[in-house]
Amino acid sequence: MSNDKVTITDHRTGKSIDCPILGGTHGPAVVDIGNLQKKLNLFTHDPGFVNTSSCASNITFIDGDEGILLYRGYPIAQLAEHSNFIEVSYLLMYGELPTSAQLEAFRHSICHHTLLHEELLRFYRGYRYDAHPMAILVGIVGALSGYYHDDLNIDDPAHREMAAHRLIAKMPTIAANALKYGQGHPFNYPDNTLDYVENFLMMMFAVPTETCSVNPISARAMELMLILHADHEQNASTSTVRLAGSSGANPFACVAGGIATLWGPAHGGANEAVIRMLHDIRNPGDIPKYIERAKDKNDPVRLMGFGHRVYKNYDPRATIIRQACHDLLDELSAHNQPLFEVALKLEEIALKDDYFIERKLYPNVDFYSGIILTALGIPLNMFTVIFAVARSVGWISHWMEMMGSEDQRIGRPRQLYLGAEKRDYVPIDIRS
Repeated sequence: MSNDKVTITDHRTGKSIDCPILGGTHGPAVVDIGNLQKKLNLFTHDPGFVNTSSCASNITFIDGDEGILLYRGYPIAQLAEHSNFIEVSYLLMYGELPTSAQLEAFRHSICHHTLLHEELLRFYRGYRYDAHPMAILVGIVGALSGYYHDDLNIDDPAHREMAAHRLIAKMPTIAANALKYGQGHPFNYPDNTLDYVENFLMMMFAVPTETCSVNPISARAMELMLILHADHEQNASTSTVRLAGSSGANPFACVAGGIATLWGPAHGGANEAVIRMLHDIRNPGDIPKYIERAKDKNDPVRLMGFGHRVYKNYDPRATIIRQACHDLLDELSAHNQPLFEVALKLEEIALKDDYFIERKLYPNVDFYSGIILTALGIPLNMFTVIFAVARSVGWISHWMEMMGSEDQRIGRPRQLYLGAEKRDYVPIDIRS
């Protein structure tokens, strides 16, 4: 922690305040303005909180300029190469990579909490047959809080841990059931002989009339999808979970709020937009014309899946998932399908075009994840659901960190009021 400070002076009154500068392990230092209102009767104005540190966290670090993503200090590339989703989940939750014994105990706990209460299955049938899977996900996850009254004391660390295990375990089951419900298929029960990702794929794709086997290339692609999307610092959905949790709400309700936020197209819908764009292009020969339209500022066409709001250089997750995407397309012999032909040709052009190179508009993780999910046969309306399954680990890790923090307090953003001045009520019969 630095001893430096910033002095803020209100030149209207001549009053000043010294604000400490706090330094973290990585990244820019922050100015502690905790006494700004008390001393100067001022608040800061920061729409979207894009320049505001809302909490102190030990979980994830992003350097967008350098293309760095760390989970608990470990580079995402190392975790993607050597780890699996369950081990990464343990790391995000507990802060350290597990020993063999710790990993097995954690895996066993997750594996044996995958079943949903049979009464909970009735909730699905309360939805229309064509309900969006994210609507189902919000409702079912929120409903979990009605089934574990004895283990929902959020002031008890053991209860918080059990809730976290249950959430991680049940998310694939809830998500797979949402897919099956929309298809009119029977639900598949979890299989404890399979690992987390294999079980998830089996529950989504198995049918009673056929034998289901999980392709290792497909499982690897899905594993990477989950690892790369497990956490991403204080994004909109994670901040929502923290804000809801600051009120003392139970963790399932908090995560349901995170799911609702993720559902927004500006947050969790980017890989869907990629596939819609590829459908719009239709033919590889039309790509140059489409790119020229995207370069025209007066044309509403935009290339989806290129560049990133946070990563000003190359998205480090894209580097990792690109190879998995190509491996999957090779395995499925999908290169001769029009959609994937368009995707691969667009990637090739974008990586060579000076317009993209100069502006660092490289393919991002959403570009490749959208292609992977399509190749796996996952419907477009399930894309954000898969995202939510992965991100639930980050959400619950941030919730646990916040609940264990000594300086945790209820969130209460302020506002710049621009409404009417104080005025008196006018009876309706004399209003003009």
